[in-house]
Amino acid sequence: MTNSGEGLDTVIGGSVKAADPEAASGCAARGAACEESGDRLGAISAYREAVELGAGQDVLFRLGWLLDQHGEEDESVACYERIINSSSALPPLNAMVNLAIVYEDRGDIDAAERCLRKVLETAPNNPRARLFMKDIVASKNMYYDEEQDRNLAKRSALLDTPVTDFELSVRARNCLKKMKIRTLGDLLKITEAELLSYKNFGETSLVEIKTMLSQKGLRLGQGLEGRYSQVRKEIYDELRGKAPDHILNKPVSALELSVRARKALQQLGVQTIGDLASRTEAELMGVKNFGQTSLVEIREKLSQFNLDLRLLE
Repeated sequence: MTNSGEGLDTVIGGSVKAADPEAASGCAARGAACEESGDRLGAISAYREAVELGAGQDVLFRLGWLLDQHGEEDESVACYERIINSSSALPPLNAMVNLAIVYEDRGDIDAAERCLRKVLETAPNNPRARLFMKDIVASKNMYYDEEQDRNLAKRSALLDTPVTDFELSVRARNCLKKMKIRTLGDLLKITEAELLSYKNFGETSLVEIKTMLSQKGLRLGQGLEGRYSQVRKEIYDELRGKAPDHILNKPVSALELSVRARKALQQLGVQTIGDLASRTEAELMGVKNFGQTSLVEIREKLSQFNLDLRLLE
């Protein structure tokens, strides 16, 4: 969790600065603009300042929600609890449901259940409260690893995150949009070679995307690995009927290819002759700067071992 000590002081301790409704309104507007443009960190900063200056519960609610999305669970809880504790009339239902969800994420099932029961006492048909209450009740009767299940749910939510939510350059965003890559999960199903083969997509954008993914412990092509490994096994079984293992396991450097052809194979992650023979002509031609001359060269080299590129059925 990142350091949010200053934010915690403002939320838990109350306003640090003198109340200034006009300035608070300006900060809140700046926060909304940051949200609209996808700048979550900027929105959090602006909303924090607005709260310090005496902004109302709607701003505090937005701050709590953004903090939860950003992983600042302690400060998010403080925001929601402050909203609830300062309400003298009907309980703020959305804040209570959100607080219950954060409690559940932290493993405090009892606290989450108490929040949801309060909501349902006031609004028995509240759809969100009813839905999450079912999850709470079910979790008490199941015999699985709750932490593992929670992690899977969070991972699923992460993969459904739109790529527009991440801090990418305009060029990278536009290329992903044109390639119909809408979510993080979609991006993990794309290989480095496929990205580089797209018009106007260069090394700078590739490094930018790979850096963003690595910060989350992810990498390009990761979403294909389970299916791909099974397919590769089946292909290798077929290749063994054409060439012995000691040939298939030879490094591609043994083919003495041209520089351009070698670079293309490096981008595809091809390391052995067997790896190369399991690829298709379309995969190679999709690599940037890989042309017909390199394709002919590779097929000629493979033919020396009674091999060829894989044909799509």
